[in-house]
Amino acid sequence: MAGIGLPLMEQLKGRMQWLQSRQKLLAQNVANADTPGFKPRDLKAQSSGSLGVTVATTSAAHIGATAGGGVPGAKGAAKFETEPSGNAVTLEDEMLKVAQTQMDFQTAATLYSKSLGLLLIAVGKKA
Repeated sequence: MAGIGLPLMEQLKGRMQWLQSRQKLLAQNVANADTPGFKPRDLKAQSSGSLGVTVATTSAAHIGATAGGGVPGAKGAAKFETEPSGNAVTLEDEMLKVAQTQMDFQTAATLYSKSLGLLLIAVGKKA
């Protein structure tokens, strides 16, 4: 599809690859929850406008968008929970990240599938 010039499809594919890499890294964090000295890792977040979608403010009275997925104050909290062994993995935080990543992947995969179906209809093939 790279030669066709469909930026939305390429961006969705890239997003799914990024989410797959993040899920693998989060799984490693969970697997090492009891490893002495282990520090959890995460991928740097992609910009929310990576798919060309931005939030429009129509009124100054509206609540502004936040970096935490629309939840005010959901920005990453300071990591101060380090066990005496030096392990800094908090299973609750990691499992929340895993669940969010899974939902984001499912959303991107659904959009990709629907877009592909629309392309098939556009070229005259049944979806």
